[in-house]
Amino acid sequence: MGEFTFENVLGKRTLIIGEVSTGKTKLTAKLLEEAIQMVNSKDITAIDLSPTTTKKVGGTLSKYTNAVSKVRYLSPKTVRAPRLEGRSRDEVLSLAEYNRSVIEPILQSYLTNPSKVLFINDLSIFLHSGSVDVIVKCMEKAGTFVANSYYGRSIGSDKGSGINRKERASLKELFNHIDLLIKL
Repeated sequence: MGEFTFENVLGKRTLIIGEVSTGKTKLTAKLLEEAIQMVNSKDITAIDLSPTTTKKVGGTLSKYTNAVSKVRYLSPKTVRAPRLEGRSRDEVLSLAEYNRSVIEPILQSYLTNPSKVLFINDLSIFLHSGSVDVIVKCMEKAGTFVANSYYGRSIGSDKGSGINRKERASLKELFNHIDLLIKL
Protein backbone atom coordinates (compact mmCIF):
# COMPACT_ATOMS: atom_id res chain seq x y z
CA MET A 1 0.00 0.00 0.00
CA GLY A 2 3.03 2.22 0.24
CA GLU A 3 2.92 3.16 -3.45
CA PHE A 4 -0.53 4.72 -3.11
CA THR A 5 -0.28 8.10 -1.41
CA PHE A 6 -2.70 10.97 -1.04
CA GLU A 7 -0.30 13.05 -3.11
CA ASN A 8 -0.90 10.56 -5.99
CA VAL A 9 -4.69 10.94 -5.77
CA LEU A 10 -4.90 14.68 -5.01
CA GLY A 11 -7.05 16.38 -7.66
CA LYS A 12 -8.23 13.03 -9.07
CA ARG A 13 -11.26 10.78 -8.91
CA THR A 14 -10.03 7.51 -7.44
CA LEU A 15 -11.85 4.22 -6.93
CA ILE A 16 -10.33 1.39 -4.88
CA ILE A 17 -11.90 -2.01 -5.59
CA GLY A 18 -11.35 -5.60 -4.55
CA GLU A 19 -12.64 -8.69 -2.84
CA VAL A 20 -13.52 -8.91 0.85
CA SER A 21 -10.51 -8.45 3.18
CA THR A 22 -8.09 -7.11 0.56
CA GLY A 23 -7.32 -3.87 2.43
CA LYS A 24 -9.67 -1.41 0.73
CA THR A 25 -10.76 0.33 3.94
CA LYS A 26 -7.25 0.19 5.38
CA LEU A 27 -5.86 1.96 2.29
CA THR A 28 -8.70 4.50 2.37
CA ALA A 29 -7.93 5.22 6.05
CA LYS A 30 -4.24 5.67 5.23
CA LEU A 31 -5.09 8.14 2.45
CA LEU A 32 -7.43 10.01 4.80
CA GLU A 33 -4.66 10.31 7.39
CA GLU A 34 -2.32 11.68 4.73
CA ALA A 35 -5.01 14.06 3.46
CA ILE A 36 -5.32 15.82 6.82
CA GLN A 37 -1.58 16.48 6.68
CA MET A 38 -1.87 18.14 3.24
CA VAL A 39 -5.31 19.76 3.19
CA ASN A 40 -7.21 21.78 5.78
CA SER A 41 -9.33 19.20 7.60
CA LYS A 42 -12.36 21.51 7.24
CA ASP A 43 -12.13 20.84 3.50
CA ILE A 44 -12.47 17.05 3.92
CA THR A 45 -15.62 14.94 4.20
CA ALA A 46 -15.61 11.20 4.92
CA ILE A 47 -18.83 9.29 4.28
CA ASP A 48 -18.84 5.84 5.84
CA LEU A 49 -21.30 3.28 4.45
CA SER A 50 -19.85 0.13 5.96
CA PRO A 51 -22.41 -2.34 7.36
CA THR A 52 -22.86 -1.94 11.09
CA THR A 53 -24.93 -5.08 11.66
CA THR A 54 -22.33 -7.75 10.88
CA LYS A 55 -18.67 -8.39 11.57
CA LYS A 56 -18.32 -10.73 8.57
CA VAL A 57 -17.69 -8.01 5.98
CA GLY A 58 -16.72 -4.39 5.91
CA GLY A 59 -15.17 -2.22 8.48
CA THR A 60 -15.74 1.39 9.33
CA LEU A 61 -13.03 3.96 8.74
CA SER A 62 -13.08 4.67 12.49
CA LYS A 63 -11.92 1.08 13.05
CA TYR A 64 -8.70 1.94 11.19
CA THR A 65 -8.07 5.60 12.00
CA ASN A 66 -9.03 8.36 14.40
CA ALA A 67 -8.61 10.82 11.50
CA VAL A 68 -12.40 10.65 11.11
CA SER A 69 -12.67 12.80 14.25
CA LYS A 70 -10.74 15.58 12.51
CA VAL A 71 -12.93 15.85 9.39
CA ARG A 72 -16.63 16.10 8.62
CA TYR A 73 -17.63 12.46 9.16
CA LEU A 74 -21.06 11.36 7.93
CA SER A 75 -22.55 7.92 8.41
CA PRO A 76 -26.00 6.42 8.85
CA LYS A 77 -26.65 5.11 12.34
CA THR A 78 -27.33 1.64 10.93
CA VAL A 79 -26.25 0.10 7.63
CA ARG A 80 -27.38 -3.41 6.76
CA ALA A 81 -25.56 -6.19 4.84
CA PRO A 82 -28.34 -7.31 2.43
CA ARG A 83 -26.71 -10.44 0.99
CA LEU A 84 -25.62 -11.74 4.38
CA GLU A 85 -28.68 -10.76 6.41
CA GLY A 86 -31.48 -11.31 3.91
CA ARG A 87 -32.93 -14.81 3.92
CA SER A 88 -34.99 -14.36 0.74
CA ARG A 89 -35.10 -12.28 -2.42
CA ASP A 90 -37.62 -9.91 -0.86
CA GLU A 91 -35.61 -9.47 2.35
CA VAL A 92 -32.43 -8.73 0.38
CA LEU A 93 -34.27 -6.11 -1.70
CA SER A 94 -35.88 -4.62 1.41
CA LEU A 95 -32.51 -4.29 3.16
CA ALA A 96 -30.93 -2.75 0.06
CA GLU A 97 -33.79 -0.26 -0.15
CA TYR A 98 -33.44 0.51 3.56
CA ASN A 99 -29.74 1.30 2.99
CA ARG A 100 -30.57 3.59 0.06
CA SER A 101 -33.15 5.41 2.18
CA VAL A 102 -30.66 6.18 4.99
CA ILE A 103 -27.67 6.88 2.73
CA GLU A 104 -29.28 9.13 0.13
CA PRO A 105 -29.98 11.98 2.61
CA ILE A 106 -26.31 11.92 3.64
CA LEU A 107 -25.21 12.18 0.01
CA GLN A 108 -27.70 15.00 -0.55
CA SER A 109 -26.30 16.75 2.52
CA TYR A 110 -22.85 16.55 0.95
CA LEU A 111 -24.18 17.91 -2.35
CA THR A 112 -25.76 20.84 -0.51
CA ASN A 113 -22.56 21.57 1.40
CA PRO A 114 -19.66 20.02 -0.55
CA SER A 115 -16.04 19.93 0.50
CA LYS A 116 -12.90 20.01 -1.64
CA VAL A 117 -12.04 16.42 -0.71
CA LEU A 118 -14.51 13.53 -0.41
CA PHE A 119 -13.87 10.01 0.85
CA ILE A 120 -16.54 7.30 0.67
CA ASN A 121 -16.06 3.97 2.41
CA ASP A 122 -17.95 0.91 1.10
CA LEU A 123 -19.68 2.53 -1.86
CA SER A 124 -21.13 -0.77 -3.13
CA ILE A 125 -23.68 -0.78 -0.28
CA PHE A 126 -25.38 2.28 -1.81
CA LEU A 127 -25.15 0.92 -5.34
CA HIS A 128 -27.35 -2.09 -4.51
CA SER A 129 -30.38 0.19 -4.78
CA GLY A 130 -29.10 3.75 -5.24
CA SER A 131 -28.36 5.75 -8.36
CA VAL A 132 -24.92 6.05 -9.92
CA ASP A 133 -25.92 9.60 -10.93
CA VAL A 134 -25.90 10.73 -7.29
CA ILE A 135 -22.34 9.44 -6.87
CA VAL A 136 -21.23 11.13 -10.10
CA LYS A 137 -22.69 14.42 -8.82
CA CYS A 138 -20.70 13.98 -5.61
CA MET A 139 -17.56 13.32 -7.65
CA GLU A 140 -18.17 16.48 -9.65
CA LYS A 141 -18.51 18.60 -6.50
CA ALA A 142 -15.23 17.34 -5.01
CA GLY A 143 -11.84 18.39 -6.31
CA THR A 144 -10.49 15.11 -4.97
CA PHE A 145 -12.66 11.99 -4.72
CA VAL A 146 -11.54 8.72 -3.11
CA ALA A 147 -13.94 5.81 -2.66
CA ASN A 148 -13.64 2.10 -2.09
CA SER A 149 -16.01 -0.64 -3.08
CA TYR A 150 -16.40 -4.37 -2.94
CA TYR A 151 -15.86 -5.81 -6.43
CA GLY A 152 -15.75 -9.56 -6.31
CA ARG A 153 -17.67 -12.80 -6.06
CA SER A 154 -16.91 -14.14 -2.58
CA ILE A 155 -19.94 -12.69 -0.77
CA GLY A 156 -22.08 -15.02 -2.81
CA SER A 157 -25.75 -15.30 -3.50
CA ASP A 158 -28.06 -12.32 -3.65
CA LYS A 159 -30.99 -14.78 -3.39
CA GLY A 160 -32.27 -13.86 -6.85
CA SER A 161 -32.64 -10.17 -5.98
CA GLY A 162 -30.37 -8.91 -8.77
CA ILE A 163 -28.30 -6.69 -6.48
CA ASN A 164 -25.06 -8.46 -7.47
CA ARG A 165 -25.70 -7.60 -11.10
CA LYS A 166 -26.76 -4.01 -10.30
CA GLU A 167 -23.74 -3.46 -8.08
CA ARG A 168 -21.33 -4.68 -10.76
CA ALA A 169 -23.05 -2.72 -13.57
CA SER A 170 -23.08 0.44 -11.45
CA LEU A 171 -19.38 0.12 -10.67
CA LYS A 172 -18.56 -0.45 -14.34
CA GLU A 173 -20.51 2.72 -15.13
CA LEU A 174 -18.50 4.60 -12.48
CA PHE A 175 -15.27 3.42 -14.12
CA ASN A 176 -16.11 5.85 -16.94
CA HIS A 177 -16.00 8.78 -14.50
CA ILE A 178 -12.78 8.08 -12.61
CA ASP A 179 -9.15 8.97 -13.24
CA LEU A 180 -7.52 6.23 -11.20
CA LEU A 181 -8.68 2.67 -10.52
CA ILE A 182 -6.82 0.78 -7.79
CA LYS A 183 -7.45 -2.97 -7.78
CA LEU A 184 -6.51 -4.78 -4.57
